[in-house]
Amino acid sequence: MRYLIMTMAISASVAVAGGAQAQRPPLVLAAASLQESLTAAADAWAKKGHARPTISFAASSALARQVESGAPADLFVSADEDWMNALASKNLIVTSTRVTFLGNRLVVASPAGSKVRIPVRPPAALVRVLTAGPLAMADGAVPAGKYGQASLEKLGVWSQVSPKVVRAENVRATLALVERGAAPLAIVYATDAKASAKVRIAGVFPENTHPPITYPIARLKTSTNADAEGFRRFLVSREGKAIFVRYGFSAR
Repeated sequence: MRYLIMTMAISASVAVAGGAQAQRPPLVLAAASLQESLTAAADAWAKKGHARPTISFAASSALARQVESGAPADLFVSADEDWMNALASKNLIVTSTRVTFLGNRLVVASPAGSKVRIPVRPPAALVRVLTAGPLAMADGAVPAGKYGQASLEKLGVWSQVSPKVVRAENVRATLALVERGAAPLAIVYATDAKASAKVRIAGVFPENTHPPITYPIARLKTSTNADAEGFRRFLVSREGKAIFVRYGFSAR
């Protein structure tokens, strides 16, 4: 009888553990620029009766490297195609689930009280404004940093501006340098500037000066969460995209 009771207790424990595992919310690795919008999307998904996804925000480059190192996660949302391509080349994503669903703009942010305007032309005027103090940019491996450098190169001013550049680990850390007064200007996304009351958009880079700013999403090969695919489909649906549009993204 004692053996029977013990067996039943162990079976019940296993069943409870299995149920808990089944209810584990999806883990999403997402670009830092998606903080407010993806958080709102996760809240909307939870209101539909699902477990609220757990989201880890960081630079796309850092997150992709975590996936390459075997970090357990269900979905990856990158701020560019390159880092998603890097995971695809290593067979780490479910290719059929990859969708590019958002777009953004590249801007120069300045303190909210600043009256500076960024002249794209002529180059000399652009250099003069951007080199008046430190220019905050994301690290060169980070999408926002790559877009920014590409734009400045296209405009013919990178060699003059680069000595004034101070790098940050991701686009939100870049924005924080202006928020804290550590730099007078920062190259960030339009959505980042919109998310902060402490900054304003001083200029917008022409879209033809850098690669298109796009956000692909895909389910990771290691994902075992039953709800992950449902959340992915919600994000790329018309309802899901509408949430991101409210935060300044464009739907694709």
